[in-house]
Amino acid sequence: MPRRSAGLLLYRRGGRGELEVLLAHPGGPFFTRRDEGVWTIPKGEYDDDEPALAAAEREFAEEVGLVPPGGDRVDLGEIVQAGGKRVRAFAVEGDLDLSGAMSNLFELEWPPRSGRMERFPEVDRVEWFPLEEARRRIKPAQAALFDRLAALVS
Repeated sequence: MPRRSAGLLLYRRGGRGELEVLLAHPGGPFFTRRDEGVWTIPKGEYDDDEPALAAAEREFAEEVGLVPPGGDRVDLGEIVQAGGKRVRAFAVEGDLDLSGAMSNLFELEWPPRSGRMERFPEVDRVEWFPLEEARRRIKPAQAALFDRLAALVS
């Protein structure tokens, strides 16, 4: 069975009314020098016994370190990433002050085959991006979520 993730696509209207989305940059040593094509919506895996929306809310809080804003959650459906992972997204309009953002940590043997376990943030930073810039930064398969969001808010 393919792995499944659920996440929140938080959006707001920027200073000139343009749509902006909140994206997360993956932490850890493999993504330190990478930028375009690696950002993601805050998301994480879930099992059959957890509703997708509950998983999306939980993962947002874990990866961003902030409670997502209130408001209606709109199901944007599912996309399939290159590796086969299925990602279900929910859009929510709201704004967050990111100054207090802090991700949970994970452990990884680093350097490889060293026998040393190091701790890294799952997400090393979160930022607001105008929609067109976000398209360049996000994992390619997730860009389809922006099309669905744009259709929703137009």
